[in-house]
Amino acid sequence: MAEIKDPENTILIELKGGTVTIELMSDIAPDHCARMKELARAGSYDNVAFHRVIDGFMAQTGDVEHANMEKDYNPRRAGTGGSTLPDLKAEFSRIPHDRGTIGAARSQSPNSANSQFFINFKDNHFLNGQYTVYGRVISGMEHVDAITRGEPPANPDRMISVKVASDA
Repeated sequence: MAEIKDPENTILIELKGGTVTIELMSDIAPDHCARMKELARAGSYDNVAFHRVIDGFMAQTGDVEHANMEKDYNPRRAGTGGSTLPDLKAEFSRIPHDRGTIGAARSQSPNSANSQFFINFKDNHFLNGQYTVYGRVISGMEHVDAITRGEPPANPDRMISVKVASDA
């Protein structure tokens, strides 16, 4: 496990294979980082499916409205929802979409990110400047690499729990 420098800006995602540790970039995208922490602290991300997982591209999750596998999982609607909180304004930066970075999923509107996010399996620089980057995996990327593929996967993996490290 990587050394956690700032527990208040570190997210721990429990997957079936183990823990994924994400360092948030609160200096780069403060609103997106605050949103992830707020939803994690509310337990909103717990049991949410990875509803769109494309080999060689990315794994997308975070639809707290339609993809909670313990409450209301709907494979046809997973990926269309967000949270009860308002959408976020884009916080574009010069941080590239490298392997292991976290990007804010959104609709066509740049200011429509809400709760969904994706983890890049590889460098996806064609996304640079179009999607907010607000974190990076600092340990556990092998667990991300093992997430079941599909759009949606027939038997999706889920985030078992998501916590802010300072609360864990």
